Amino acid sequence: MTTTTAPQRSDAQRPKLTEIAQKAGVSVSTVSKVINGRRDIGAATRQKVEAILNEYGYQKSLVKAVPSRQIDIVFQDFEEMWAMELLKGVTETVSRHGISVTVTELKNRDANGAPWTQDILERRPLGVILIFSDLSAQDKKRFVSRQIPFVTLDPAGDPAPDSTTIRADNWTGGLVATRHLTSLGHHRIGIITGPMHQLCAKARYDGYLSALAEAGIDFDPSLMREGQFHVQDGFEHAMSLLTAPNRPTAIVAGNDLQAMGIYDAARQLGLSVPEDLSVVGFDDVTFSKLLSPSLTTVLQPLAQMAGCAANLLLEMNAGHSVAQDTVFPTTLVVRNSTAKPRHIN
Repeated sequence: MTTTTAPQRSDAQRPKLTEIAQKAGVSVSTVSKVINGRRDIGAATRQKVEAILNEYGYQKSLVKAVPSRQIDIVFQDFEEMWAMELLKGVTETVSRHGISVTVTELKNRDANGAPWTQDILERRPLGVILIFSDLSAQDKKRFVSRQIPFVTLDPAGDPAPDSTTIRADNWTGGLVATRHLTSLGHHRIGIITGPMHQLCAKARYDGYLSALAEAGIDFDPSLMREGQFHVQDGFEHAMSLLTAPNRPTAIVAGNDLQAMGIYDAARQLGLSVPEDLSVVGFDDVTFSKLLSPSLTTVLQPLAQMAGCAANLLLEMNAGHSVAQDTVFPTTLVVRNSTAKPRHIN
């Protein structure tokens, strides 16, 4: 078998940039930007121009593009009260270094292979913080090839061995929240979880089950509802639980937003918190202490976790090795939304 290689053209033989621009249907400045590795060119245009440049034997500039002085933070869903805690931790950390923060909200978009990854690759930030997300194997390769480090905060699934992750001890959080209620004498303890495909929601639920078993209380599946970490689903699921026969005397919420919804449902049904219903949240976001009554909740140090994620990105940019999986402790904060059930003296 004979292999032929296209002959390399000498500088004298190479066509002018105007000829390449004409063939590609773009301006001369666009061709120049592609040759010099500029990032402000669309992916399709870049590929088209590069193909023609390769055809004529041009070599792109080997000058390494300088990363922009920003960090991207990617949310699946931007719930303001919760997300602001994370943004606070990131901005307080990076502002000292003259670095800005860019926010991307995915909403219902698939986290893997979506156009947002291309947008980030073209911005070429110093790094990316992914909330409840992870990258596909293909996108990981693309980020690595561009030397863009990334950290997953509260990963949706089990941390990948080649990823850098930060998470809270969610199992212990679910355990101490439920244990607090059993210690007060509650036996009918409901739970409204987050999406059970997410690692944090599953771990909190498992902690709840462990606390029930520890107290010798049989798990009643009718007291469990799967939610989405939103105020509205907290309200709707609480209405379902509290209007059922033999209602719970306490509810463990998947987060503080759901706890707000539980408060609303209790008020609508004429139930008092904590006299008729004890409620425990999770996160301890700023508004939790301002609710009436103030919310007993599990402290997840969101701002500290986000600041740690930003610091890890800075360390990775400096070429330093970092811990692959960092777990932050969770602690119970007892306020005024929990009490003994009425039948306990």
